[in-house]
Amino acid sequence: MANILHITASIRGAESVSNGIGNTLIEGLTNGDHAGVTTRDLSKNDLPFVDEDRFAANLAPYAERSPEQQELAAIADTLIEELKSADTIVISSPVYNFGVPATLKAWADLVARAGTTFQYTENGPVGLLEGKKAYIAAASGGTPIGSDMDFMSSWLKFFLGFLGISDVEIVAADGIMGADGEAKITAAHERAEQLAA
Repeated sequence: MANILHITASIRGAESVSNGIGNTLIEGLTNGDHAGVTTRDLSKNDLPFVDEDRFAANLAPYAERSPEQQELAAIADTLIEELKSADTIVISSPVYNFGVPATLKAWADLVARAGTTFQYTENGPVGLLEGKKAYIAAASGGTPIGSDMDFMSSWLKFFLGFLGISDVEIVAADGIMGADGEAKITAAHERAEQLAA
């Protein structure tokens, strides 16, 4: 059975355009299949930002962690296990102030663990999560996705590649605050249906 991880980052819930595009991808990917879907709603899960103690706990070998470190590292352990268990990852994200939402950056900081999701080698860092497929369902009010002012999709694609996830498709509804916003949303859903078919 295929496992799909759906990460959502919009604060707009059911009205979110990026969530809607992501849901269209999920529907297509699970159509007629017995795929398991895990949804991680970053707008509701209140992920912690990494501080010095949490950073040390996340890097400490599991068997050597103190009880305090076990508690601090527990959320990162859970997020990493969700990511490692998934065959396909769908990340639904809006562009907030030209970049990723802070909650999505917090997620990234927690799942990037040396020796677990990537490793340092004599030739530089190498991702350890190869063989996975990822989709980025993106939405923006005015920022053109893929433009010089879009630091969300370019950063997220680079970050996934850093973890070894290089097969990444972007489905975007951008500039949706313009007069043709609804048409762009419709086109993005149609593109999502095609990709997930």
